[in-house]
Amino acid sequence: MPHTGLTAAEVAERVAAGRTNAFVQDTSRSVWSIVRANVLTLFNGIILACFLVLLAIGRWQDALFGFSAIANAIIGTVQEYRAKRALDRLALLNAPHARVLRDGGEQEIDVAAVVMDDTLVLRAGDQVTADAIAAGSRGLQIDESMLTGESDAVDKAPGDRVLSGSVVVAGEGTATVDRVGADSFANSLTAEAKRFSLVASEIRTSLNRVLKWVAWIIGPIALLVLNAQMVAQGGWEEAAAGGAWRDAATATIAAVVAMVPLGLVLMTSITFAVGAVKLARQQVLVQELPAVEGLARVDIICLDKTGTLTQGDIVFDETHPLIPVAGWEGVLAWYGAQHDANATARSLAGRFTDPPSEDPVDRVPFSSARKWSAVVFGDGMWVLGGPEMVFPGGESDSPGLRQVAGTARDLAATGRRTLVLAHGTPTHDETVPGDAVPVVLLTFRENIREDAAATLAYFAAQDVGVRIISGDNPHTVAAIAREVGLDAPDGFDARELPTRDEDLLAVLGEHLVFGRVTPDQKKRIVVVLKSAGHTVAMTGDGVNDALAIKEADIGIAMNSGAAATKAVARLVLLDGRFSHLPSVVAEGRQVIANIERVSMLFLTKTAYATFLAITFGILLLPFPFLPRQLSVTDGLTIGIPAFFLALLPNAQRYVPGFLRRSLTFAIPAGVAVTFGLATYSKLAANLQIPEAEIRSGSTLILTIIGLWILVVLSRPVTRFKGLVIGAMMVGLVLMYALPISRSFLQLVDPTLPTAVLVLATSVVCIALIEIVRFAHRRIARRDAERALGQRLAK
Repeated sequence: MPHTGLTAAEVAERVAAGRTNAFVQDTSRSVWSIVRANVLTLFNGIILACFLVLLAIGRWQDALFGFSAIANAIIGTVQEYRAKRALDRLALLNAPHARVLRDGGEQEIDVAAVVMDDTLVLRAGDQVTADAIAAGSRGLQIDESMLTGESDAVDKAPGDRVLSGSVVVAGEGTATVDRVGADSFANSLTAEAKRFSLVASEIRTSLNRVLKWVAWIIGPIALLVLNAQMVAQGGWEEAAAGGAWRDAATATIAAVVAMVPLGLVLMTSITFAVGAVKLARQQVLVQELPAVEGLARVDIICLDKTGTLTQGDIVFDETHPLIPVAGWEGVLAWYGAQHDANATARSLAGRFTDPPSEDPVDRVPFSSARKWSAVVFGDGMWVLGGPEMVFPGGESDSPGLRQVAGTARDLAATGRRTLVLAHGTPTHDETVPGDAVPVVLLTFRENIREDAAATLAYFAAQDVGVRIISGDNPHTVAAIAREVGLDAPDGFDARELPTRDEDLLAVLGEHLVFGRVTPDQKKRIVVVLKSAGHTVAMTGDGVNDALAIKEADIGIAMNSGAAATKAVARLVLLDGRFSHLPSVVAEGRQVIANIERVSMLFLTKTAYATFLAITFGILLLPFPFLPRQLSVTDGLTIGIPAFFLALLPNAQRYVPGFLRRSLTFAIPAGVAVTFGLATYSKLAANLQIPEAEIRSGSTLILTIIGLWILVVLSRPVTRFKGLVIGAMMVGLVLMYALPISRSFLQLVDPTLPTAVLVLATSVVCIALIEIVRFAHRRIARRDAERALGQRLAK
C-alpha cells in the first residue's frame, strides 16, 4: 500500500462509509454567535426591561429608545454577517490541497477528499493534512512546533506518527492516514487559526471596562433617582395613590437609559467589520478583525526577502567555474529535474538538460538548518549549497578556498544569490566531505517587487522600523535591501548572533539586514523585539517564516506562500502585493482614531447622564427630561453624526492610552454639562417656572451643548463634517419649529426668564467645554510626545 496507494474501489468504499477527511467547519463565527453577541447582552436586557415597563404603563411615546436598540442590534448583526460571508468566501478560495498515491499514481486532491488508509506524499513545504503513520522516508523532517511547542524539526522514520497541522521542512516521504475528519489535528488547528473572532484589543478591552463600570452602578443610581422622583411628586404614598408614580418611573427610566452607551459597542463592531470588508476588496484577507487595529500600532516590521521584497521567482544567472571536475553539468541537470526540487534547483532545468544516465547511489535532502543538499553518484559525492555553509572555514583554509570565499562574497554583494557545487569522497553521516573541492559557483537573480521601495519609504516616513531577516547570504540580502532604498552597508551573519537576549537586542538596534537566519532565529528575533516593548509585524511566505509569523503581534502571509504560513497569519495578502500594507496601516489608524473620537461622544453622554442622575437624586429635583426628549437629543448630537465620523478618513498616528484620553475629556465635559443643567433647573425651580417649560429649556440646553461638543470633537471641521453638523443644527430647528414634533416631545415656548437662563447656561457650558478641550489637547499632545520619545528610545 505505501507504494501503490488505495484503488478507486477502496476509496469509494471508504467514502460510502463516511471515513473521509471532510469536516464542515466555519472559517468564522457562526450566525448564532453573531446574533447572540449583538442581541443577548446585559445592556440590551436593561433596555428591553425599560421598554416593556413604559409600554405597560401606557407611555409608548417615551419608548423610542427601544426601537433604537432593536435597530442597533439588527444593524450590528447584519454588518458582522456580511463581513463573515465575505471572509468565508475568501478563506475557502485559499484552502490547501493534499497529494496522495492512488492506483499506483500520484494525485492532488482536496483535503476533504482524503480517506482513511490513503497514502500521503509529503515534500518540503507541505502541511500534513491528516494524522498518519510514516511509511517511507528520505531525510523526512517535520516541524511540529505549532502542536507541541518544540521548535526543532523532528526526523521521521517509517513507523513514526505524523500529526496533521505539522509542516514538512526537509526531505520527502510517504505516510498512511489513520485519523481523518473531526479526529484529525488539522481541522481543529485550521479552525482555530482561521476563525473570524473579535479577539481582545486595546479598544475592545477599554470599552468592556467602561461597560462593566456602568453595569455595577446602574442599579443603585436607578433607586436613587426613583426615590427623588417619588419625593418630588409629594412622597411615596401620595405618588403611589395618585398615579404620579408613572411619571416617577418614566423619569427614572430616562435617567437609566441615558447612562447606557447604546451605540458605542455597535460603532466599534461596525468600524472593525467595515474596515475588514474594505481591505477584502483590496485583496487583503483579515482573519481576525482586531488585526486591522493592530497593524496601526506596529512600530517594527520584520520582512523576509524572498517572496516579500522579491517576487520569489528564482532565475538562473550564470556559472563561474573554479576547479575542473568532469560531470558537473550532468549533476546540475539532475538537481533541476527532481520532483521535489525547490525554486532554485528548478531554475537549473532550463540551462542544464542532460542528467547522468546512472541512478544516484544516495542523497542528502536539503535542510534549512544546514542549507545544503547532496547526491552521490559513482564518481563521488556532489554537494550543492551556500559557499559559507559548504566551506564554513573558507576564510582561514587554503588560499584556493579563501579565493572562492572572496569571489562568492563579491558576487553576493551585487545582489545575486550564490551557490557552490563541490565534489568529494562520499560520507555516511550527512556531513560535507573533508576532501571536498569547489567545482563551480552558480549565481541566481531575483526580481525585486516594483512596490517594495515605495512601501518601505512609507514605513520610514511613519517611523516604523524595518528589519530584513532572511535565510540567504547576508551580502546578497543587503544588496537587495540597498536596491529598495534601505541604508544597509552590509548584512549581519545570523550565525554570529549572540545568545543573550540583551546582546541580541543591541545587535538588532545596530543592524537592519540579517542573513543566514534559521526559522528558530526568526522566531527568537520577534520574541526579543516584543519583550523590549515593540509591537512587531512579520511578513513572509515560506514554511521557515511560519514560527515567526505566528509569534508576531501581526503576522502577514503572502497568498503564494505555504499553507501552514497562511493558516497562522492574521492577514493574508491574496494577490501577494506588498504595497497593500500602507492601506492596512491607514485603515487601522482610521479605525483607532475614529473610534477614539466617537467614544468621546458616547462616553461624554454616559458621564453627564450618570452625574445628572446622581445630582438630581441627591438634590431631590425632578429629572429634567422625558425619555423621548433624550432619544431625539442623542440622535441629533451623537447617534447620527457618529455613523459618519466613524467611517471618515483619518491618518492620525496611534498613541497608547486610548481609554485614559477618552475619559479625560468625557468626565470633565460631563461635569460641565451636569453643572449647567443642575444650576438651570435649580434656578428655574426657584423662579417657579412650570415643569414642562423647565424640561423644554433643559432639552434645548442639552441639544446646544451636545452640538457644540460635536463641533469641538470634529475639529478641524472639513466641508463634509460641516455638512453633517449643519444638518444636525437644522434638525434642532425643525424639532422646535414643527408643530407635530413640538407636540410629540412636549416642548413649549420659553418665557423671557427661561430664555435668559437657557442662553446664559449654554454660554457658560460652551466656555467650560472649550476649557476642557484645551486641557485635553495638552494631555493628548503630552501622550504623543511621550510615545515618540519611547519609540525613539527603542
